[in-house]
Amino acid sequence: MLARLGLPLGLLLLAACASIIIALGVGSASITPAQIWGLVFTDIPSEQGSALARTMVMELRLPRALSAFAVGGLLAVAGALMQVLLRNPLADPYVLGLSGGASIGALAAMLGGLGGVAMSGSAFGGALLSTLLVFGLAHGRGGWTPSRLLLTGVVVAAGWGAVITLMLSLSPAERLPGMLYWLMGDLSYARTPWPPLLLLLATCVVVLPLGRSLNVLARGPQQAAALGVAVRPLEWSIYVGASFLTAAAVTTAGSIGFVGLVVPHLLRLLLGNDQRLILPASALAGGTLLVLADTLARTMIAPEQLPVGVITALLGVPTFLFLLYRSR
Repeated sequence: MLARLGLPLGLLLLAACASIIIALGVGSASITPAQIWGLVFTDIPSEQGSALARTMVMELRLPRALSAFAVGGLLAVAGALMQVLLRNPLADPYVLGLSGGASIGALAAMLGGLGGVAMSGSAFGGALLSTLLVFGLAHGRGGWTPSRLLLTGVVVAAGWGAVITLMLSLSPAERLPGMLYWLMGDLSYARTPWPPLLLLLATCVVVLPLGRSLNVLARGPQQAAALGVAVRPLEWSIYVGASFLTAAAVTTAGSIGFVGLVVPHLLRLLLGNDQRLILPASALAGGTLLVLADTLARTMIAPEQLPVGVITALLGVPTFLFLLYRSR
């Protein structure tokens, strides 16, 4: 069992490290892996070039790369949990409106002059409200169906989009550019990666022991209950957990779509459907994907930078349409 889990996770960990090295080395000034090692792990002489390179790596590129890894991992794990809960490969925090609800909460906090914990709490409240709306409205007499859930999520997400437009139209003109860029997914101002990284690590530690129960829940709530799984507490834990992970990602980098859709689904195609493997693999693969996407976003039209949400949307929309076609 350990060998079966260890090999793919080891390969994904190597890919994650490689993506971080690429993010640190690529930019307006290229830096070799040997130079990166010296800048990060050894004392650097006082030459001006070395000092500037160290500042660029340690204060600009490394915090941004680690923030991108944390946000990508949080979104991918949230998407994997939602797909288990709903037994639907189309489930995703962005598609189902969780990101929109979290964005509403975060924007409201920003307009009120709040930040830090208050902004995170407001985003969490918005994401949780969106979760309850989508699942409550989609749960008819016959339970959830993929089409009903997808339609409800799209409608709720569209409603949040209208509210966001209203908030932007009423916002002070000097705040609009920053708010718009943030809504498209922006890691330019991500300077404190440790809170989302610690949350990602804690989430993996918490959900891994639940892997067997999640495997059973993926087969249906009735079968899970027959096998002794406490279905209702587990479902509510997933509701709240996915909302909290989405809120943390949104407050760090804005609204970034489709990471939670693409990564878990591709991993299930490659590795099977064992949640004890899929959840940590989603954390690593989601982080790797967003680090590479952010590196591409800031170098594609340098010195100008694209929002990373543009890159993930270009990857996610074709994948979403393909999955929708397959689920007919």
